[in-house]
Amino acid sequence: MQQSTVGAVYSNFLGQAPDWYKKAILAFLVINPLLFMADPYLAGWALVAEFIFTLAMALKCYPLQPGGLLLIEALFIGMTSPEHMKHEIVVNIEVVLLLVFMVAGIYFMKDMLLFMFTKLLLKLKNKIALSMSFVAASAFLSAFLDALTVVAVIIAVGMGFYSIYHKVASGKDFHSDHDHTSDDHVDHPKRQDLEDFRAFLRNLMMHAAIGTALGGVMTMVGEPQNLIIADKAGWNFVEFFLRMSPVTIPVFFAGIATTFLLEKFKLFSYGAQLPKVVRDILTAYSEKQEATRTKQDSAKLWIQGFIGVWLVIGLAGHFAAVGLIGLSIIVLATSMNGIIDEHSIGKAFEEALPFTALLCVFFGVVAVIIDQGLFTPVIDWVLTFEGRSQLVMFYLANGALSMVSDNVFVGSVYITEVTAALKHGHITRDEFDMLAVAINTGTNLPSVATPNGQAAFLFLLTSAIAPLLRLSYGTMVYMALPYTVVLTLVGLAVTYFGLGDLTNWLYDMHLIEHHSATIGVDPAAH
Repeated sequence: MQQSTVGAVYSNFLGQAPDWYKKAILAFLVINPLLFMADPYLAGWALVAEFIFTLAMALKCYPLQPGGLLLIEALFIGMTSPEHMKHEIVVNIEVVLLLVFMVAGIYFMKDMLLFMFTKLLLKLKNKIALSMSFVAASAFLSAFLDALTVVAVIIAVGMGFYSIYHKVASGKDFHSDHDHTSDDHVDHPKRQDLEDFRAFLRNLMMHAAIGTALGGVMTMVGEPQNLIIADKAGWNFVEFFLRMSPVTIPVFFAGIATTFLLEKFKLFSYGAQLPKVVRDILTAYSEKQEATRTKQDSAKLWIQGFIGVWLVIGLAGHFAAVGLIGLSIIVLATSMNGIIDEHSIGKAFEEALPFTALLCVFFGVVAVIIDQGLFTPVIDWVLTFEGRSQLVMFYLANGALSMVSDNVFVGSVYITEVTAALKHGHITRDEFDMLAVAINTGTNLPSVATPNGQAAFLFLLTSAIAPLLRLSYGTMVYMALPYTVVLTLVGLAVTYFGLGDLTNWLYDMHLIEHHSATIGVDPAAH
């Protein structure tokens, strides 16, 4: 039966997304203008709920398309203006530059990072030590690089090892063509080794993902919302680290301790060991690679290592905007490693640009929230609390939303509203600085609960390795649960009991200074 034109257009709309999802988005698009005519405030909240729905359903359809359609309609019916959306993007240009250039820059350092993690995996034979090292290494790298990029490297390591073993277990040599998505050629006696290897890699993937959250919360470049918060507060790289340290350092050690306990007592499906036969195969492959490495290959690794040192120094010294340091990495890494054609450079931007576009849609929704005054009553209510209770309320409010929505979106909204409260004199500058810490830690720590909250977790879930390792949404939530509980409660306890006193100690030691009320606050905002 021939398809009608309307049927063909509907089939093309949002492609392979489920039929119920398409109908939900179409219903939103029909209802929103009617709601806006009846009650703009209610329509604004409906838009926010719908946008969070698109983020939560990211596995059904990437949120850029449905979220973008909802925002375009909101602009047309007058919920906000294109000028305000542009203003929000311009105010947060450093974040846009971070995603465009830094993620792409790290792409050209993957060889060095792959080399590092490969050595780590093969040298450390104790699973507990290996797991803790993966968490610590991922945390350290995420403090200076983008968390999503670190996860991309870990995925590449895992995928490489999985495909090597799968190939050998299927009776082929290292360099044969092979489909590692099918187990048909794996002999039954080897199937158990394969399942054990899958469980082992699942453990490492989750430890590494948690590590990116532990390190990502510490510095202004660890997560995109950190940079937004640092920009609003006028903090540089060192000050951001110091202000977060009363919360982030205890949480880091609590995270490491959790890793130890999970592996030691084999809880929540952790504790899987690397089968000896698999280790022997991977070691043989690594030795073969070492033997065939040329002087040029070694030179590339050394150069990428030196560029990594420049990255750390450049960020710590705040020599330029983060995105511009990322651009310098692209130029240095490509020119020194002989990558000179446009097509090869273009691949580096594939991971970053979809999320950059989505972030611009975030800023459009933030503009709607500001113009419709959606969060003002909530912020006003939370601000009725005082001192430590106020910090805890902000931490919990951000944490709860970040579990179901994207933490960049949540962080952007809350820091924008708190900036407005400072501008209108509802809070002092010192209170603003403390609330900024609570917002940053609240969006980064509890958000490990689900893949919705962290872009790096979502990237892992939607990657090619997830189905190979049987890493489903439910499995990720289950394996993240002990970390979610520990990181959230330790962060909450330190925020309540220690943040104020430790911040005052930092002031007394002149490690940080009190700011004037206007530093970091854009006078043209709102």
